[in-house]
Amino acid sequence: MADTEVRRSNFIRQIIDKDLASGKHQQVHTRFPPEPNGFLHIGHAKSIVLNFGISEDYQGRCNLRFDDTNPLKEKVDYVNSIMTDVQWLGYNWHEKPRYSSNYFDALHGFAIELIEKGLAYVDFSTQDAMREMRGTLKEPGVNSPYRDTSPEENLDLFKRMTAGEFSEGECCLRAKIDMKSPFMVLRDPVIYRVRFAHHHQTGDKWCVYPMYDFTHCISDALEGITHSLCTLEFQDNRRLYDWVLDNISIDCHPQQIEFSRLNLQYTVMSKRKLNLLVEEGKVSGWDDPRMPTIAGIRRRGYTPASIREFCHRIGVTKMDNQVEMSMLEACIRDELNVSAPRAMAVIDPVRLVIENFPEQEEVITAPNHPNTPEMGNHELSFSRELYIEREDFREEANKKFKRLVLGKEVRLRHAYVIKAERVEKDDAGNITTIYCSYDADTLGEDPADGRKVKGVIHWVSASKGLPAEFRLYDRLFKVPNPAAEEDFFSTLNEESLVVKQGFVEPNLATAAPEEAYQFERIGYFCADSRDSTPEHLVFNQTVGLRDVWNENA
Repeated sequence: MADTEVRRSNFIRQIIDKDLASGKHQQVHTRFPPEPNGFLHIGHAKSIVLNFGISEDYQGRCNLRFDDTNPLKEKVDYVNSIMTDVQWLGYNWHEKPRYSSNYFDALHGFAIELIEKGLAYVDFSTQDAMREMRGTLKEPGVNSPYRDTSPEENLDLFKRMTAGEFSEGECCLRAKIDMKSPFMVLRDPVIYRVRFAHHHQTGDKWCVYPMYDFTHCISDALEGITHSLCTLEFQDNRRLYDWVLDNISIDCHPQQIEFSRLNLQYTVMSKRKLNLLVEEGKVSGWDDPRMPTIAGIRRRGYTPASIREFCHRIGVTKMDNQVEMSMLEACIRDELNVSAPRAMAVIDPVRLVIENFPEQEEVITAPNHPNTPEMGNHELSFSRELYIEREDFREEANKKFKRLVLGKEVRLRHAYVIKAERVEKDDAGNITTIYCSYDADTLGEDPADGRKVKGVIHWVSASKGLPAEFRLYDRLFKVPNPAAEEDFFSTLNEESLVVKQGFVEPNLATAAPEEAYQFERIGYFCADSRDSTPEHLVFNQTVGLRDVWNENA
């Protein structure tokens, strides 16, 4: 990665340090194992930064492995989007991308080994019956009537399952562990089920597919993973992870370590809920800039460095908590404050005419950014007719209002001092034009005559400014934890997207997609990667200049 990041210690790194010091491992080998059944979100970014970051810091390896055990929900498009997201965040995987389906032959062989050892059996119970026999957290489970079938018969039944002789849901292969275990995950879990579905990697070779818990640990072992990092909801599953590896003929036994998942306020992290938002048309797609997906965040204007910094700031712990959205916004705001070139845009325009200004245009040179002089200056086209923000003018106002007032003066950014003389209104009483006069001796922010004007407002030339659409984004939900609501749709923020039609400087005609700009006095924006064209400019608001949510709290 281009930027340098400070290595931050956490309990996982402490475990790794101990393992390396003791000689348990010579090299760290991690993996990032997404399911290709949707787009990655900011929670996955935390795992990506953790797994790939650790491998980089310890000069180790990190595999990208797709957990593709459920072909009904998986698509090649998701595979491609995941690879794009990982690389966009600044990481590269060891060798080529891997798939759990690469190991289907080996997994099938290990299932046979468990059957031969009397540790797995084919069960013809219905799903409802299995659920009832499983018991509860307070009551032990009950053995299936098929549990004591001989290994020889189970081998024949599993062979017939593999040959497609049984229908979906008719039977499954279960591990034979302990129906009285206090851990539900050990009560004879299903490890193979019948599924007649075309697989995006293996085609129609298989009609039986392994379950995640059986697949994941074996895939880790086959790849020589040293530290298998996963979120806390898999803590109990570690017992099944270890049981499988302890009972098959495999040399490697990775260590599973759990950490808290990322819960971000005012959004949801469940793929199922995110998919509902897309399917129900509540958002425009997986890459809607209001979505917590990496694709959506990228389209909104967040940078890879800002996401990595956010993941570092929130840290790695075993304690579940909700992270404030302002922490994520602070990371991109801190970066863009020193890197984004400045420009002027008017998002809610009202016409302003300087009656005593000459008809011809005037070019004004403006400094780009005080923190980044290397970016140079840019030229502004100043004219007799301008656009300013409607909220920057009032016919009457108290002394706290530092902008343009009828009969009062204000400075135009990088330009002249003007005085509002009169207004013109339409039949409904709305102001259509503000007529002003200007002082020709006041050019610049710090004129030689030392004249001081309290207010400064921005503007765009009416003749040279380019029409543009501005998409202003707010929190997607009105409550901090929408996932906890019975109907999370009911907490959607109806004003999470507000569209304005205004104008920008002419030099933004060729603004590159996702290239950041600070629109003075408004916020940080970028050209939309999907909809913006030179003929129809569209700018997405990345973040405001300051955290108004905390100010209003």
